[in-house]
Amino acid sequence: MTRQTPSAPGQDFDVVVVGGGAAGLAGAVALGRSRRSVLVLDAGTPRNATAGHVHNYLGRESTPPAELTAIGREEAARYGVEVAAARVSDVRPWDGAGTGFVVRLDDGRETTARRLLVATGSTDVLPEVPGLAERWGRDVLHCPYCHGWEVQDQSIVVLATNVMAAHQASLFRQLSDDVVVVLAEGAPQPGDDEVEQLVARGIRVLADAPTEVLVADDAIRGLRLASGAELDCRAVVVSPRFEANAAFLAPLGLAPEPFQLGEDVLGTRVPTTESHGATTVPGLWVAGNVTDPMAQVVASAAAGLRAGAMINADLIGEETREAVAAHRARLFEQPAWEERYAGESIWSGRVNPQLETEAATLAPGRALDIGCGEGADAVWLAAHGWSVTGVDFSTTGLARAAEHAGAAGVADRIEWRHLDVRSFDPGPERWDLVTSQFMHLPDGAMVDLTRRLGRAVAPGGTLLVVGHHPDDHATGLRHGGHGFLFTPEDLLPALDPAEWEVEVTDVRPRAATGHDGEQVTVRDSVLRARRR
Repeated sequence: MTRQTPSAPGQDFDVVVVGGGAAGLAGAVALGRSRRSVLVLDAGTPRNATAGHVHNYLGRESTPPAELTAIGREEAARYGVEVAAARVSDVRPWDGAGTGFVVRLDDGRETTARRLLVATGSTDVLPEVPGLAERWGRDVLHCPYCHGWEVQDQSIVVLATNVMAAHQASLFRQLSDDVVVVLAEGAPQPGDDEVEQLVARGIRVLADAPTEVLVADDAIRGLRLASGAELDCRAVVVSPRFEANAAFLAPLGLAPEPFQLGEDVLGTRVPTTESHGATTVPGLWVAGNVTDPMAQVVASAAAGLRAGAMINADLIGEETREAVAAHRARLFEQPAWEERYAGESIWSGRVNPQLETEAATLAPGRALDIGCGEGADAVWLAAHGWSVTGVDFSTTGLARAAEHAGAAGVADRIEWRHLDVRSFDPGPERWDLVTSQFMHLPDGAMVDLTRRLGRAVAPGGTLLVVGHHPDDHATGLRHGGHGFLFTPEDLLPALDPAEWEVEVTDVRPRAATGHDGEQVTVRDSVLRARRR
């Protein structure tokens, strides 16, 4: 099912993406390329706004973050994705059937989405050291892979604010011989082994808390310490606390959880149930720093792509289930058959050949024709001396059957009943022949129907069930697969051997006219049993 793209917030979308960074735009592109209607809502406060360039993004090395976002938006627009500058205030489940969400914006507008991709990133909470936040993303850094090359061979101070300090110092030591670790007040202290490793690599460790970042000519020149000493440096490395931007998900019962390294909490993240970003809320995926605070831009984009692909697959699954339900309604529900019988006759008007073969040797008595349709089998039985009850759930089909019986001069030998065989219960009534010709039900329901039809057979009477064989591709594929078809042996569990003598389990080929008018060979499953 292909949906046209709506034009603005306030409309219905297949997917709303909250967050227009690398993760959100990558997911939006994947969904747009799959012809989904997608709206990206971007608050315009990217985590990397202060950074000069994006690194380690293959093919986009050293691209400024804003330029990368502009490129991503242009690519998304190519596939019909819409981007709106907006901040989401909350999200709630929609009131309609199935999975979906109502997304409310700060200005009060609302839009609906069948699925949601949250890529709102995280906020970096820095230690309260004067001057530190102002230099964040420039020469106050945290990731050697994001910014380390740019400060190589410079004097670097690592603030030990959490358990990552020794690890960070070792990574930056790969880039510079001048690395110093400064122990922040109240922060976890490196263990003896870690201190030994740092010293062995030529990294100094100072137990003198930082009090101020010193800046001159728009660049860091040093760090003032609690002792009053000034430590010369050109870059400061600090591990911030990562706080997931996800408060708006609270109405869905989804809250951030601690982001931990061992026993140490480094921040919060929105938890996922699987690697592709699914959450405990059906229909909601997350990607990028909101769930993986340490992911670089390229990793966030990859996660967004993966989440977008999984969302599309999830929508396809839902649409397939809807299509199957609609298909089954066309095959098994009364309104579709009323419509089908409303035009010209759809059957040949001739008796089904397996009924003619199997009933030819039976002494006429009372016969029950299940799913009698336009009445050809009932008319044939009545013409051969049977007193017939024809049942069907289509009133239009029954009316046409009655016309055919009148034209054949056997109307007085046939009673027509309107009922659904899926709820058929014979009660005390019994027939000498119960025949079901090409009645098919899904999900193995033919076994239960056969059991109930058997209860309608009089002692010594005959049960005859005929249908399309699963190997009958000419018929099975036309009707949507083989799940509705059966072999004679499939129905045997319905018949207690103590009560039944199975006389025929056969598969018979015969010539027929195919769906497009071509001549084909079909195979009929035939089960005939006599009640003891």
